Amino acid sequence: MASPRTVTVVALSVALGLFFVFMGTIKLTPRLSKDAYSEMKRAYKSYVRALPLLKKMGINSILLRKSIGALEVACGIVMTLVPGRPKDVANFFLLLLVLAVLFFHQLVGDPLKRYAHALVFGILLTCRLLIARKPEDRSSEKKSSLPGNAEEQPSLYEKAPQGKMKLS
Repeated sequence: MASPRTVTVVALSVALGLFFVFMGTIKLTPRLSKDAYSEMKRAYKSYVRALPLLKKMGINSILLRKSIGALEVACGIVMTLVPGRPKDVANFFLLLLVLAVLFFHQLVGDPLKRYAHALVFGILLTCRLLIARKPEDRSSEKKSSLPGNAEEQPSLYEKAPQGKMKLS
């Protein structure tokens, strides 16, 4: 049977992966929701207006929106389908992307309700990455592999001589 840690990492990976595939697709095409697509277009125009450095670099709102959407779809697919270390890399890229989106929302002065989902999914990505990268707890295995029972061995305190100390 799979450990609770494994079940948690797999469940978070699939749920987060599907969410980011969905959100990335909304940024790329109006087929899922025309209203959401229009809102994304409007939002990314305001992000580029608020950060003139992007314009100087030759990045317009369409390029920014489509590149972020494509990265979300690609990383979401990796998080959902690909086993092993690539999931952690995709998780890291998505976490950086969420931080950038939070920066954009703060830059244009959006209210919390407009970016609360980004905060929640950023926390979930962080939790998934921490759980996945945490080393296995081997202390319980080491105790059971020691010769004899660990409870039978006296502690250092019990081995210390008990009695009066002579001070001279």
